[in-house]
Amino acid sequence: MTFFAVFAIAIALAMDAFAVSVSAAATLPAVTWRHYFRFSFHFGLFQFLMPVIGWALGVSVRGYIESWDHWIAFALLSLVGVNMIREAWSGEEEEARSGDPSRGVQLVMLAVATSIDAMAVGLSFAMIGVSVWGPAVVIGVVCAAVTAAGVKLGRMLGGSAFLGNKVSVLGGLVLIGIGVKILHEHGVL
Repeated sequence: MTFFAVFAIAIALAMDAFAVSVSAAATLPAVTWRHYFRFSFHFGLFQFLMPVIGWALGVSVRGYIESWDHWIAFALLSLVGVNMIREAWSGEEEEARSGDPSRGVQLVMLAVATSIDAMAVGLSFAMIGVSVWGPAVVIGVVCAAVTAAGVKLGRMLGGSAFLGNKVSVLGGLVLIGIGVKILHEHGVL
């Protein structure tokens, strides 16, 4: 597999992470270098790990993973999206840092949800006999860079006082929309 092909796969896989990082960063009152690091590190790490996991699972469980991966991604993205919308409507987003999407369980859920498709890519690498290590590194690094760009854009969008909690609602709707898009791509909708 050529570097260009792997790079194109990495860009495609990073698009969900980009959209999520824009939405999440836009909801933050202030974006610091820690937010850049947390989002980029976790999204990049999971984008690296998922192809490796998929490759390791191999062909034997391919049918099972393909039949459920889209539902897992949809459920995780929808759960976080609904929570963002609920917090915006109830005013909870202004409370303590527990609502910070760059921390804790919420960050891990976002990282897993945006990287589920990478597991299927790892499975395909196993089926065609491609070593996963080089492509996985490229996928992880590209995702980390694309995520940082998403955080930057989200920071610029979130700084507007006019947008207020509308950004949280929009961000939640975007996450749910990505989940619906994943279901549509898998022929469910």
